[in-house]
Amino acid sequence: MSLVQLRPGKAAPSRADLLAFLPMTREEMEARGWDELDVLILNGDAYVDHPAFGGALIGRFLAGRGLRVGMIAQPRWDGPEDMLKLGRPRLFVGITAGNLDSMLNKLTAQKKMRGEDQYSPEGATEMRPNRASIVYANLARQAFPGVPIVLGGIEASLRRIAHYDYWSDQVRRSILVDSKADLLIFGMGERPVWEVAHRLMAGETIEQLRDVRGTAHVRPKGQWEDLPKSRYVRDGLPLHLPSFEAVQADRDAFLEMSRAFQHETNPGNGRPLVQPHGDRAVYFNPPALPLEEREMDGLYDLPFARRPHWSYGERRIPAFETVKHSIVTMRGCFGGCSFCSITEHEGRIIQSRSAESVLREIRALRRMDDFRGVISDVGGPTANMYKLRCKSEDIERACRKLSCVHPGVCENLNTDHGPLVDLLKKVRQAEGVRRVFIASGVRYDLAERSPAFIRELATHHTGGQLSVAPEHVKDEVLAKMKKPGVAAYERFAEQFMCASEAAGKEQHLVPYFISGHPGSTLADMIDLALWLKARGVRPRQVQDFIPTPMSMATCMYYTGRDPFTREPVYTAKDLREKKLQKALLLYWDPAQHHLTREALRKAGRADLIGHAPGCLVPPDGHVSAPSRPRRARAEAPQVGGPGRGARPQRPARRAP
Repeated sequence: MSLVQLRPGKAAPSRADLLAFLPMTREEMEARGWDELDVLILNGDAYVDHPAFGGALIGRFLAGRGLRVGMIAQPRWDGPEDMLKLGRPRLFVGITAGNLDSMLNKLTAQKKMRGEDQYSPEGATEMRPNRASIVYANLARQAFPGVPIVLGGIEASLRRIAHYDYWSDQVRRSILVDSKADLLIFGMGERPVWEVAHRLMAGETIEQLRDVRGTAHVRPKGQWEDLPKSRYVRDGLPLHLPSFEAVQADRDAFLEMSRAFQHETNPGNGRPLVQPHGDRAVYFNPPALPLEEREMDGLYDLPFARRPHWSYGERRIPAFETVKHSIVTMRGCFGGCSFCSITEHEGRIIQSRSAESVLREIRALRRMDDFRGVISDVGGPTANMYKLRCKSEDIERACRKLSCVHPGVCENLNTDHGPLVDLLKKVRQAEGVRRVFIASGVRYDLAERSPAFIRELATHHTGGQLSVAPEHVKDEVLAKMKKPGVAAYERFAEQFMCASEAAGKEQHLVPYFISGHPGSTLADMIDLALWLKARGVRPRQVQDFIPTPMSMATCMYYTGRDPFTREPVYTAKDLREKKLQKALLLYWDPAQHHLTREALRKAGRADLIGHAPGCLVPPDGHVSAPSRPRRARAEAPQVGGPGRGARPQRPARRAP
């Protein structure tokens, strides 16, 4: 492990540099006339002052309310010395592991080291520790005894309850217990972090902050055992989850915990939660209320420098290169896909910016030295959920469904893409803009309801290829994923093809798929491979399922059962079988032929080995040269750029 050096061989920073960022050095504090900080943020990512990076977003948010905020990015973890550079903060130390869980950031589905850390200078690895939130919190406690320690970010959010950890293959305690932090902020953190800061400034102690929405704290023995237990949803009393010891020892208890937890994520009706850990208990307040439009606008109007901190010199941060000319229009997702953790962190309620706010950000992009009029993405977790909400606020507050679109689109969901179409037209017509692309991915079961949006997408916002994510084609597997049937994808593909032809453009869909998902057998993957071959689709990157903390698919993976139906679910746990499932989707690649043959034989489908038109791979000993895949109607091979398999490395547009 090595420490990032500040501007090696470079001239001293200008005064403009010193004032452009949240301070990372004493020199920057002195330029502002500060002798101490109010809040110190420890960040597992390199410091990029851009709203796509959670540490910067929360730091700017607090600074915009008058607090003196400093940042220490990727501190050394062999001692607390690095954390002392900016001195002892007055209010609290905020800790985030970064835009990704630190274990997901480091290891693949095969539990091998990734070759690059997208959030570190030049993609350098080993710039953060494993389980960064825990390590940083314990070091911060050494560095600043008596100063409140507050966890935030996606790692803390997704590990806030007892959870299955794929990389150690065990159930771990709440990260709040292991980190020994004073408070944990989960979900999108603006409301709770400001309430915490405001109340600390008013003289309250961290121990008194027990009622802040979107936070969790540990209660010692004697302060939780007699808490009344909720008997029905709207009694306002805490719901007691099975203890850590119970879910660690009993998979049925883990199943019950996961199911119960999922139903308490709506801020309109979510109950407080209590989960015992030994003689202590973690107490979770209900989720924070979502931001209103004006609050979202204010967040993105903050004075971001929109570049990496000056101390990195000419070294690039790969994740920044992906998003630097993109625009976030919304947050949240009501899709409820069982393998995805976005909903657990960002929530199911869509929070959107105004068109005026987006246009103001375009003017900020125009001030960037390297902006050439091309906006790489307009969207968020999905491209086409902008301003889609429940038709009734009362129904939204009372609803306890986990998805608004599965098994079908809810009759109470507003699916009008009109505001999005209008926004895209305004963005496209803005001064200085030449091209506007949509790269966030399209929810096709919603898009097919709006021919106007598909025309807009095909005519103006697709650069030859459009990424979509059917994930699989077998209904049984898609049901476990909480994804629509493949018929919806095929309808969208036909509409997109027609719209592209009408626009005089040859364009194709790039479908993403997941291998090894709970419910998927080798036979299912063979059927998917045959479906791909019949359409001439040869995906170059496939996502091998990774059980991330807290997702429903992870519960299926660990327990072998569906948390809602309690029915058994087949799960490929053996790393070799996971590799074989992935190889089937890469059947066309000669480098994968030996694995594909092994998979076919293991599944009793050796009949698909041979030279006949219906076969997937040639026999043993046959060496075939890589061939150019023929393009299928409305589909094409995946070419270049980060694909589904690289999606974990894409910067998440989320705050701590």
